Amino acid sequence: MANIDKANQTAVERMMEARPLLKGVAPAREVIPGMRDNLLLHAGPPIEWERMSGPLRGAVIGALIFEGLAKNEKEAEALVKKGGVDFAPCHHHSTVGPMAGVTSASMLVYIIENQTHGNKAYSNLNEGYGKVLRYGAYSEEVIAKLKWMNDKMGPLLAKAIEASGGLDIRALLSEALHMGDEGHNRNKAGSILYTAKLAPWIAKVAGDRALEMEVLKFLGENALSVLNPVMASCKAMADAAHGVEGSTMVTAMARNGTDFGLRVSGLGEQWFTAPAEVPDGLYFPSYSIRDANPDIGDSTITETAGIGAFAMAAAPAIVTFVSGTPQDALNATLEMYEITVAEHKHFTIPQLAFRGTPTGIDIRKVVELGITPRVNTGIAHKQAGVGQVGAGLVRPPMKIFEDAIRAYVKQYKL
Repeated sequence: MANIDKANQTAVERMMEARPLLKGVAPAREVIPGMRDNLLLHAGPPIEWERMSGPLRGAVIGALIFEGLAKNEKEAEALVKKGGVDFAPCHHHSTVGPMAGVTSASMLVYIIENQTHGNKAYSNLNEGYGKVLRYGAYSEEVIAKLKWMNDKMGPLLAKAIEASGGLDIRALLSEALHMGDEGHNRNKAGSILYTAKLAPWIAKVAGDRALEMEVLKFLGENALSVLNPVMASCKAMADAAHGVEGSTMVTAMARNGTDFGLRVSGLGEQWFTAPAEVPDGLYFPSYSIRDANPDIGDSTITETAGIGAFAMAAAPAIVTFVSGTPQDALNATLEMYEITVAEHKHFTIPQLAFRGTPTGIDIRKVVELGITPRVNTGIAHKQAGVGQVGAGLVRPPMKIFEDAIRAYVKQYKL
């Protein structure tokens, strides 16, 4: 037990001491390890086409149209079925993506560098709200927005970030938590900070006042602008904690719309999976739980790193989006202290007298106490292309933690 506790302390210290900086934007094929033209990365644990949910299939179709590998849905599905497309989890390539998470070779991605440990992580650019690829939409307007982001906004962001010398996302998150964010579904303060920090550099390098205004307007009106670099930063933090011999700490939680999976620091690269559940939450007008797809997305990397639902006490207003009361938000954070290894050194909660957020999920505590991690999340329609239909709360299946415990006992001969 003492050796396990020591291993977990090593892992959580590495996670907390990681200092992720946003260093650039570049095409996925140029920076993501192992990326190639016929490879599509997706959210969650591994999955084959036949088991993919509606929104994930829709995002795959949209990405193939975006890449010019297919002209329409029929051609995209034919290409997949004849084996012309390879699939892999974003997590297998140091990458994360919200909702469907589909990332293709020519898409521009954020580059995050962990200045403490040297590892990197990546995420695509956030499309904003409405009809978007990450929810499985692939209409002409969706593809047109993706192309504008890739051809116009992305290159300008790349120049601005380079000119800035990089943005400290850990520091940005620390400040945003003191302004009412929790870092997963509520990123209003963080996105304002992100836009404000980049704005002078965008103005400096733009050379085109119309484009400058268009990009700043897009960033400023999108309350999720910062989510993707935050997710990649949490991935860099969690990866720094992975591979610690003997550790029972979770270093990845992810969903693909069919399965919910996790990885454990001391158990190598294996996934522990079980069917994903439908979130319980608030639905947009004319939608209900009957329309909802099971939980989807890599954004649970935020909870893995000690923010998101684990920091809900800092963001009581989020309950107007995911359901509940401000007391529920406070209770969510307090419960998570029961199953974690430490309190974060850099992420603190004013409402709890600046107590650090609960950080480092211990699979032993989850199983022993019967408390699974809290997650707040967007809810996707089960059919491709409809988009977001609500937001709410969900928990991982207990089975994946029990399976991880059994694997740990077997591997370490306990």
